[in-house]
Amino acid sequence: MKEYSSLSKEELIELQKKLNAEYEDAKGKGLKLNMARGLPGAEQLDMEADFFNTLNPNSNFKSDAGIDCRNYGELLGIQEARKLMADMMSISPDNVIVFGNSSLNIMYDTVCRSMILGVCGSTPWCKLDKVKFLCPVPGYDRHFAITEQFGIEMINIPMKADGPDMDMVEEFVNNDPAVKGIWCVPKYANPTGITYSDEVVKRFAKLKPAAKDFRIYWDNAYNVHHLYDNNQDDLLEIFAECQKNGNEDMVYKFCSTSKITFPGSGIAALGTSKKNLDFIKSVITIQTIGHDKLNQLRHVRYFKNFDGIKAHMKKHAAILRPKFELVHEKLEKELGGLGIGSWSNPHGGYFVSFNSMDGCAKTIVGMCKEAGVNMTGAGATYPYKKDPFDSNIRIAPTFPPIEELSQALDIFVICVKLASVNKLLEDM
Repeated sequence: MKEYSSLSKEELIELQKKLNAEYEDAKGKGLKLNMARGLPGAEQLDMEADFFNTLNPNSNFKSDAGIDCRNYGELLGIQEARKLMADMMSISPDNVIVFGNSSLNIMYDTVCRSMILGVCGSTPWCKLDKVKFLCPVPGYDRHFAITEQFGIEMINIPMKADGPDMDMVEEFVNNDPAVKGIWCVPKYANPTGITYSDEVVKRFAKLKPAAKDFRIYWDNAYNVHHLYDNNQDDLLEIFAECQKNGNEDMVYKFCSTSKITFPGSGIAALGTSKKNLDFIKSVITIQTIGHDKLNQLRHVRYFKNFDGIKAHMKKHAAILRPKFELVHEKLEKELGGLGIGSWSNPHGGYFVSFNSMDGCAKTIVGMCKEAGVNMTGAGATYPYKKDPFDSNIRIAPTFPPIEELSQALDIFVICVKLASVNKLLEDM
């Protein structure tokens, strides 16, 4: 098939008729398929069933240090849980706090704390005339929702093949004291699947912020979420790089086990400098006496160490890999060479990023919904849900069984083709 843009008006009209018939047929099937969010599928959750046997009424509920995990205390988390999460983040346990189940919750609280109380003695953001955040795009919608809720101005930073446009990042961070943070998903990024290059990480570490309370929000959500044993992305460890440049206070690292054990029932952690840690500890000691140490103990007993996590993630990969390969195969077979879309082919993470012709994303997602396929809303991967090109669509292949995923993709490609033909005809 030739590129759609090279077809004559008559050829496009003929193709439009054929695609309309296929679309009406798809709508008539009454399907209800979900590719909306990056949820683990039932097969992944069923795989974790033995997790619940880790603790029972006859278990020893004491940590290695003799702390009774059924009781109050240990604000920073039990030491063995701090080590487990520190190993995931490649930093020292002394630089880690283990919180509750959600790293998103930690990020929200970190922004809220900065708004109300400032950062390590700086002026609370709520007392400033203007607060800005840099947002690599396309990016994670829930990051943007946090800063939007607090009225923080968000600035789009385009993503390149190796990470954010660092010329823009350096220009804003080094010259504008109102810029207080940047959202980053540095490995298998949501939704592009990009992993930041060594050069990008080193340029982050060498930033010279105009604001002393500027922080990098380094959300390493997919650090161990590889799809392949031998084709894995490597990410340079940013905290050590920041230390080399005298910038160790500049970064917050976040991670969790939410897509390793159970979303909503994992453990999450923050890794950062001693100065940052001491300030955060002084605040959260008012907020809580301690987080769920039984869950921390359960995770440590289940995995034993970081090697246990890595071995466990190979089981996840075996379930997810065929789904991602199916996405690539379907898109390549049905859309390759047509000039109406491009997509990522990541080595890990939870998403595939699809770029349609400009001005088509909302139409495609709306058509999919009408045909029974629920997808993440077009525009969600940009601040304020405003994709300036109306082109980016996040495909989330992890949740549906592979048979349903195949059906959903068949409908998706029909919608992409039909929306593209309609757009080309409108522009003639």
